[in-house]
Parts: sequence; structure tokens; C-alpha cells
Amino acid sequence: MFKNPLSRHAWLFWVTAWLVLGAGLGLRDPWPADEPRFALVAKQMVESGQWLFPHRGVELYSDKPPLFMWTEAVSYLITGHWRIAFLVPSLLAALGTLWCVVDLGRRLWTPRVGYYAGWALLTTLHFAYQAKKAQIDPSVVFWITFANYGLLRHLLTGPAWRWWALGWFAAGIGVITKGVGAIALLMLLPLALAALLRPLHARLAPQGFGARALAWVRMPVRAGVGDARFWLGPLAFLVAIALWVVPMVLVATHAGDPSYQAYLNDILFRQTAGRYAKSWDHHQPVWYHLGVMFSMWLPLMLALPWALRAWGRRLGRLDPRYILPLTWWLLVIVFFSIPHGKRDVYILPALPMACLMFAPLLPGLLRKAWPRRVALGFTVALTLALLGVGLSMWFGDPKFETKLIADRGFTDHGRALAAGVIAIGAWGAACLLWSGRRRPERAMAATLCGVWVLYGLLITPVLNDSSSARGVMTRTAQRIGADAELGLVAWKEQNLLMSQSRTTTFGFIMGWQKQLELGLAWQAQAPDTRWLFVQEPAVPVCVDRTKAEMIGRSNRREWWLVPYAARAGCPASPPLPFNDDDHEYDDGSD
Repeated sequence: MFKNPLSRHAWLFWVTAWLVLGAGLGLRDPWPADEPRFALVAKQMVESGQWLFPHRGVELYSDKPPLFMWTEAVSYLITGHWRIAFLVPSLLAALGTLWCVVDLGRRLWTPRVGYYAGWALLTTLHFAYQAKKAQIDPSVVFWITFANYGLLRHLLTGPAWRWWALGWFAAGIGVITKGVGAIALLMLLPLALAALLRPLHARLAPQGFGARALAWVRMPVRAGVGDARFWLGPLAFLVAIALWVVPMVLVATHAGDPSYQAYLNDILFRQTAGRYAKSWDHHQPVWYHLGVMFSMWLPLMLALPWALRAWGRRLGRLDPRYILPLTWWLLVIVFFSIPHGKRDVYILPALPMACLMFAPLLPGLLRKAWPRRVALGFTVALTLALLGVGLSMWFGDPKFETKLIADRGFTDHGRALAAGVIAIGAWGAACLLWSGRRRPERAMAATLCGVWVLYGLLITPVLNDSSSARGVMTRTAQRIGADAELGLVAWKEQNLLMSQSRTTTFGFIMGWQKQLELGLAWQAQAPDTRWLFVQEPAVPVCVDRTKAEMIGRSNRREWWLVPYAARAGCPASPPLPFNDDDHEYDDGSD
């Protein structure tokens, strides 16, 4: 069927990519921390028709721009199923990122190198893990990678002014996706610095003083600043941002509603520059992202000891195919290491370019003995770990399993989960027996791909009820009946998203004390048909727990159903069991 080996390789790669990234689609609901939030916002967009200003319950949601939620909402309008729609944007973004890396590797080196880059990215733990989640990060990674693709198409294989403009435009779309899309433009910083230092190098070169240190300014790359078409890039960047910012600002400033002005200030200033300069959560040491790369960027980073020397030789030859992406990778790490707040996903946009930098070296490295031994050792260790965990859960009673059963409320003592883990470990063992000694890199790639496919098909359905709040909200609807109404107090996004009853909320960012007061007053208006759904810490002491009902546990939280009879003796403003000042007990994030 495939006379061309490269065509066979292309089919194998893209079919595998679809399986790895798409396995489990439609088998689970949104899981915390962020998935239910974005899905809820998208669902409310579809139901209300209000797309420009997203809402979470009755409040405006200003933590993130709405672009990602738009894609989820559009996916629902196309598919008609939220279980599928909420994951489609991440799936398409991950496939788009793979295409950028493969095609860029093909154009800068060879088609074989392009697919090595694609395999490196697909099998890196961090990429596959995030690509199978419905968070903003896979989408922002795609827009940043697409921006890098457009810029490098022009700078290294051009001139290609259309790609130059598209690269800037993609960076702008990245900005209105999460705010950090502009980091793609750090790719131009070495070129700008080289242009500034080139006259100095020209003066020093004849004397030999400092000429070697500044030799990199002679990179055979020109951005074409003197060409009028250069300014199409910055213009495209501003146009992309204006697509959302201009109508949003115009409507907010003319709405005459203080909440819209607060939304404007929060999303344009506090959640961008304010969040970067004065991080208020996820504080980590300055070297945090190095730990992320050496743990979550496996098995890619196992090749680093051999890659460093090869990169040094290519940088010494002033090869811009390495200078620009490697410098950009370094700048991204530095940029996200400056603020106190750090998360592993912050540096995920650097991973595609990192894979591109390893790709030309992999064919040679995989012919060496030690890299092959390292690949084999990694696969053996992963397989043994999976088999060990699965078998200990099946035949033993480890402490972690006991805690897991208690947290998740498994009725089968975790047997289904243990069987899934054993199946994944058995797949790794089969891959090692198939080609472990002869082609350990193939065994490693097959094992990792199988891990994600089986995880999507076997593990996520088992964890879904306890992870998504579907189980507890289904029991709630069955308990109160179809004619009853439900009021949420101290709730999480997954509760409103998964609710199957007529549901009322009393704010989300609002403190729990105020939510409780409003909830009690709402319930008193129709005591026979209204129930309160309250998180355990927010249940006041005055509630008679013999008449209330602990309806279930999900997401490590216990939830109570409080009928009117159980709170009849409560005052209008009962004190909470904790200090709710400034909403310190729960800030609304998981």
C-alpha cells in the first residue's frame, strides 16, 4: 500500500497521535481544577447568548479572556454533547502543535527529522498529560508554537512575509487566549540585539578585541526591518488583540454597570501585569522550572547530556536554526522564573521548540549504546512501577489504596482501577518483549503511547464520578425529586455544571457567610420545595444534622443536603464554623 517508507511513517505517526490524544473522548466529564470552570462558562454562554462577557453563575468571570470558552461553546454547538465538546479544543490544539513541529523540522532539516520532532513531543509526559485535559494551556501552546512557526518560516526559510504576519497574528491570538502569547515574540530578541551590536562588532573585529565574543551577531538572518512589509507583523499582532479588546472595552464603558468596570480593570490589569509582578499564589523557588523540565519533560531530557555538546558545536558555527529556538527556550525559562508564582504549565510553550532542537540529533544518538540503554532502563522502570502499583492494589492493602478508596468512595474496593493499572503495566511488558533488546526506543515510544491510550479508555471512566461531581449531583437530584429546587452554598463550579435540578446560586467569589445568609432567606420563601446544598465547612452549628443528609463526597470534599426542617432553628445570619474574613478559607480555586 505504501511504496514510500516516509508515507508509511507519516500514517503511523498521525494515526498514533489521534489515538493517544483522543482516547477517552466522551468517556468523562470535566474534572477540577479548571475544566469545570471553563465548561460552565461556555455552557452559560450557549444558554444565555452572552458571549462577550463570560459568567460563572450570577457573577462575571474575569480570571481569563473568553476565547478558550468560545471554542468550547462552538464545539458544543457542532457536536451537541458537552462530554465531547469540552475536550475538542485541546485535542485540535495538540494536533496543530504537532503539525507545526513536524513541518518546521521538515523544512529546516529533513522530513525524517520532522517526524523525530513529532515523536519526541508526542511521547513527552508533560505534553500528552496536558493535551488530554480541557485547560487553556494546550490552546495557548498551539498559538505560541504557530507564532514561532510563522516567524521562523520567514526568518530561516524566507522571505515569507505572509507567514511573518501570520506569526505575529497568532501571537496576538495567544494574548487574548491567556495573556502570555506575546512571549512568542521573544524569538526576535536575539535578532534585535544582534542588529544593535553589529556596528560594534565591525569596529572591534579588525583589532581582534572582543570579536569572538560578538561573533554571533553575524548570524545569516535578516528580519527585513527596512522593508515596509516588516510592519505588517506588528499591525497583525494589534489587530488580533483588538478583535476582543475593542468591543469588550466599548461595551463595558457604556454599560453604566459598576460590575462591568470592575471586570475591565481585573482582566486587563490585575490578571496580567498585576499577576506577573505580584504573584498571589503558587509560590515556588527560582529554580522550580528546572525541576519541571527534568521530571515532566521525560523521556526527552534523558538525551540532554549528549545534546549539549552537539548544540555547542552548532552554535559555534552560528547556525541560526539552533541559535533562535535555543535562545527563545532560555528566555522563556528566565521570563517565568522571575515572578514568585510558578506552575509547571507556564513553561509548557517552550516544549515544542525544545523537541525541535533535539530532533536532528536523535538519529545519531539512538545508534549509540548508552542512549539506547537509558531508553531501555526508563521503559523497564516505568513498566515495573505500573505493575508494582497495580498488583499491590489487587493483592495487597497498601495505605495509598485505602486512602484512595475513602476519598473516591469506590464500591468495588478499587478493583476496576487496579485492573486498569495492571493492564497498562502488561502493555509495557509486552512492548519490552517485542522489541526491547533490539530497538529499545521503539519499545519506549510504544509503551508511552499505550499508557495514554489505556489511561483514557480504562482509568478515566473509573475515576469520573468522584472526580467530576456527577455522582454526588445525580444522587442529589434523585433525593430531592424533580419538583424541588436546589440552592448552592460554598459551591464549586463542577456542582453547578453537573446539577440535574433547578438550581440557584448566590455568588461564587462572594464570601461563604453572605452566600449562606442569602441561601437561608431564599429557602424560607418556599420551605417545602427548596433544599440547600452546602459544603461541609460551611454548614453552621445551628443545623440539625440528624435531619440534614450528607449526600456524598467528591473532589476531596463532603457535601450536605439541608432541608428547611434541619435549619428551622437558625438565625438569619448564623456564624460559620471558621473565620470567613476576606474569604480566606476557600478562594474559589482548586
